[in-house]
Amino acid sequence: MTSDEETLPIVYGSVPDAFDGAPIMMSSPVFAALAHGRTLGLRLDTLIRLRWLAVAGQIVSLLVVHLMLGFPLPFIPCLCAVGLSVVLNLLLRVRFPVAQRLTDLSAGPLLAYDVLQLTALLYLTGGLSNPFALLYLAPVMISATTLSWTTTVTLGGFASICAGAVGLWHWPLPWAGPDVPVLPDLFLAGTWVAISVSIGFIGLHSWRVAEEARELADALAATELVLAREQHLSQLDGLAAAAAHELGTPLATIALVVKEMERSLAPDSPHAEDIALLRDQVKRCRDILQTLTSLGSGDAPFDRMPLSHLLEEVVQPHRDFGITIAVALPPDRSDEPVLARNPGLIYGLGNLVENAVDFARSRVELEARWTTTRMEIVVRDDGPGFSPEVSDRIGQPYVTSRGRDRQDPAEEESGLGLGFFIAKTLLERSGATLWVENRPAPDSGAEVKISWMRNALEIAA
Repeated sequence: MTSDEETLPIVYGSVPDAFDGAPIMMSSPVFAALAHGRTLGLRLDTLIRLRWLAVAGQIVSLLVVHLMLGFPLPFIPCLCAVGLSVVLNLLLRVRFPVAQRLTDLSAGPLLAYDVLQLTALLYLTGGLSNPFALLYLAPVMISATTLSWTTTVTLGGFASICAGAVGLWHWPLPWAGPDVPVLPDLFLAGTWVAISVSIGFIGLHSWRVAEEARELADALAATELVLAREQHLSQLDGLAAAAAHELGTPLATIALVVKEMERSLAPDSPHAEDIALLRDQVKRCRDILQTLTSLGSGDAPFDRMPLSHLLEEVVQPHRDFGITIAVALPPDRSDEPVLARNPGLIYGLGNLVENAVDFARSRVELEARWTTTRMEIVVRDDGPGFSPEVSDRIGQPYVTSRGRDRQDPAEEESGLGLGFFIAKTLLERSGATLWVENRPAPDSGAEVKISWMRNALEIAA
């Protein structure tokens, strides 16, 4: 868990928080985009296909008007404008993979080109008196359904400006016979207003509908992610019960051997201290297994404790490892929360403290603070912090930041990457939201913030 770079905090939320607007862990780029309210962009293949459709429609319209209806029009300049779109489509098809998704910075200019190309054709064929001026709506609708609101507003404003310009300056409308209809300026102004209002209204409506679909997709993605994590934990519940059962017998054997060795040693033996330490660790293993088999219990009517007592119970097993553990509480503890003794909560906090002790150089800090509505616990260490390669995946199962033993490179990694995952999920079951980040410079180390709504854990006095 080493890093000299500053990393962004990772936020984890419980299932109810996820639907109330609180952030939830998103590990993949798709989930990361959804979590920050960004769309996934417009597929280049979709844009190319739509432009081919527009090119086909423009060519058919030109041929019908010029050849079948016999209207005089600047056929060659119009074909040049259409041919430019053909060249652009071919270049995009050759240069980029069709499955590529375009960001706003890429898709916006391409849609703006479509507006300009339509403006060029309308300039050559009558301006706003040409019924095809309504096609200004098409690029704006495409942007509204796939791109951000800022890009859509910018493109809509650009289309409205182009429509106004082509209404003022344009070639005559192609028409048969000498009597070419001349529309009043007031009618053309009304057409421009109608097009501008349609761009705004239809663009807003399309964006709102697409945004609701994106929000529904976000909720479904968050639900699927949380269900997958719960399934992982359910599988681990069975593994924990099996491990507790299988490890019970060898631990009993080890405890018996340690007891016999302790009896056979003289009081002043140099190995007496090691045997005592081994006995304490065997007892700790038994306590851990007992905790694993009783995570669903712990809500007895009189099983309650103040927050300070709960924190002391959490840190007590980790005080004998050469690391100073400091617990900081507010000076005024008259309104201290009183909690039900929840084994899942104790195990989750204990795992975070154990992880901090493992990586700390000399000191681990627990800070508790509360208000009338919220309660927060912060766990800090002065170690190297989270490494960049795992910082984006912390909290997923089988992701570990424990490196190999430096003295024995052949030694297997010392962690399975399940401890933080189990602790996080147990805490989230109690309604917690977690923030994981490295401490800002000049301090070093990791920092985990756990926050609850106070009424989610507190019991009546």
